Amino acid sequence: MLRPLMLAPLLVFGAFAALALVGLSRENPNELPTALAGQPAPAVQVTPLGDGPVLRDADLRGDGVKLVNYWASWCAPCRVEHPNLTRLAAEGGTIHGVNYKDKPANALGFLSELGNPYTAMGADESGRMALDWGVYGVPETYVIDGQGKIVLRFAGPITERVLENTIRPAIEAAQ
Repeated sequence: MLRPLMLAPLLVFGAFAALALVGLSRENPNELPTALAGQPAPAVQVTPLGDGPVLRDADLRGDGVKLVNYWASWCAPCRVEHPNLTRLAAEGGTIHGVNYKDKPANALGFLSELGNPYTAMGADESGRMALDWGVYGVPETYVIDGQGKIVLRFAGPITERVLENTIRPAIEAAQ
């Protein structure tokens, strides 16, 4: 006679197998989905960083496609993606920067060393804005359409391949 406890290992194994199957069936297992896709971008809540233009909520609601890039000076992958952001900005792309849980002096030193690709930026010292946006960590970039809606969320550094295969197509789709 089978006891219920004897079935427990089979049930646990079955649950893990089902979770693995669901995870492997995703189109891109490295992509972190966002519940905000197609939704208006959450409110901007930043403090000024440096002397440049401060990112305001209205900047995300205006015409044109724009990117919102969460970054920090202590983030090594942010350093890796920075030349690609700089190139995109030089091509006329609008990129807004949100400095995440960083010391202002360190953030400004990072931009002084590598250049500032941001049209407007601000600091999210507490990480509250990042929570509202669903940020897992930095770097993380959002493509926002002309109506202020999130088209794409990309977690991780924007490499050359990501720029060409993910970010540029999302920008085109958002126009």
